[in-house]
Amino acid sequence: MPRHSAEPASRCSNLTAHPSRAKYGCEMIAIKHRASVSGLSVFIAVLLCSFLPCESFGQAGNADRAAQSQQAFTEMAAVLRHPRCLNCHTSVDYPRQGDDQHRHLFNVKRGPDDRGVVALRCRTCHQADNQQASGVPGAPGWRLAPLRMAWDGLSPGQLCRALLDPTRGGMTAATLVEHLQTERLVAWAWQPGRNSHGDRRQEPPLSREQFLALVGNWAELGAVCPE
Repeated sequence: MPRHSAEPASRCSNLTAHPSRAKYGCEMIAIKHRASVSGLSVFIAVLLCSFLPCESFGQAGNADRAAQSQQAFTEMAAVLRHPRCLNCHTSVDYPRQGDDQHRHLFNVKRGPDDRGVVALRCRTCHQADNQQASGVPGAPGWRLAPLRMAWDGLSPGQLCRALLDPTRGGMTAATLVEHLQTERLVAWAWQPGRNSHGDRRQEPPLSREQFLALVGNWAELGAVCPE
């Protein structure tokens, strides 16, 4: 490259004996030099495309983005499938409790609106904050996820497709990102408090910041679901 860049200057020096033509000659040499470099670039591109279809470059980039998006969701699933989420995203008629996901005490039922039945409504015990004295967890709007949003037993790929299935969750990638960023019940997973024995409940394996970064990357890379 230094040889090519120096050539116009050396050739211009030969014109100094003709001042009247020096400026014009140097400009023409520079133009020809740029054209030759440009032509070489085109030649290389054509040569590459003769062995590998040009559109494959774009296809490779898209495939790479899709793979990165799938990987991001696979890592997200470690949080979504954690007991802090699954205990309320059940496929049965009751919530679960604890890190071992046992059935909720007192025979608590889902109810017609996912907030319990008469005399055993969720808000009867679950307030807007964790109760330190009793160990009862709490967050605003405490409730079960609707049955159409049940996640237990799903693989990362199945979970991803369920979230984007309009007949189940009714969410687009954009609305899902917003939900995970702003829903206070989701945020509670990283502030779960202590149980009735005074033991601290497990938090998801990723920090909230790490999780939300993965959520954003997954969506920006095309919201592609794992297989």
